[in-house]
Amino acid sequence: MSPPPGRGSLHFHWRPHPWHGLDPGPDPPRVVNAYIEITPFDLVKYEVDKVTGYLRVDRPQRSSSSPPTLYGFIPRTYCGRHIAALSPTSERGDGDPLDICVISERPIDKSDVILRARVVGCIQAVDHGEADDKIVAVLDRDAIWEGVNDISELPEALVERLRHYLATYKLVVGGTSAVTITATLGAAEAHRVVEAAMRDYREEIEPA
Repeated sequence: MSPPPGRGSLHFHWRPHPWHGLDPGPDPPRVVNAYIEITPFDLVKYEVDKVTGYLRVDRPQRSSSSPPTLYGFIPRTYCGRHIAALSPTSERGDGDPLDICVISERPIDKSDVILRARVVGCIQAVDHGEADDKIVAVLDRDAIWEGVNDISELPEALVERLRHYLATYKLVVGGTSAVTITATLGAAEAHRVVEAAMRDYREEIEPA
C-alpha cells in the first residue's frame, strides 16, 4: 500500500527539486529564475540539499557579516568546464549551480522562494582554485531598480559591499580567506556566464 499523502518518499515526487525541476527562467540569460537560499536577515548559512531539494543548515556565520542582498542560484545551471574557461585563474568550476545575488527595493525576509530577476552583472570569484561566479541581478519589475541595465549603474557602495561580503563570508575569524574576487563584469559578459552555466548543466548533468 502506498503511504498516505504527505508521508514517505512520495513527497519528493510532488515537489520539484529547485535545482533540477525548475526552469532557468523565462528569457535566459537576460531574465532568469532565482531560487533564494539566504536573505539579508539571515545570520545562518542555508544551502539547498542536493538530494532532497530542501533547505538545510550549512553553518552559522562565524563573523558579524550578513548578505547585503538576496542570495541563491539559477535552476538548471552548473559550474563546470565552460564556466572555468571564462575564469582565467580557475582550474575548474566548483560543481554547484550558478549563484545569484538579487537586489530588491522592498525587503524580502523569506528564503525557499522563487523570483524572477534581470541579470545586470557578475562578480567573478575563485575559491581554492575553483570558479565560483556570482551573478548580480535586480528583481524584475522592481519599482526602484527597474531602470538598471548594467552593474555600472548600481551605487558603487552597494557593489563594493557585495564584493566584500563574497570575499569574506567563508572567513573563519582569525583566519585567511581562500576566496579571491578577480573581476566585476558587466551585463553582456554576465549573460555569457549564464549561458556557459546552462551549457555545463546540459552537458554534464542532464546526460546522467
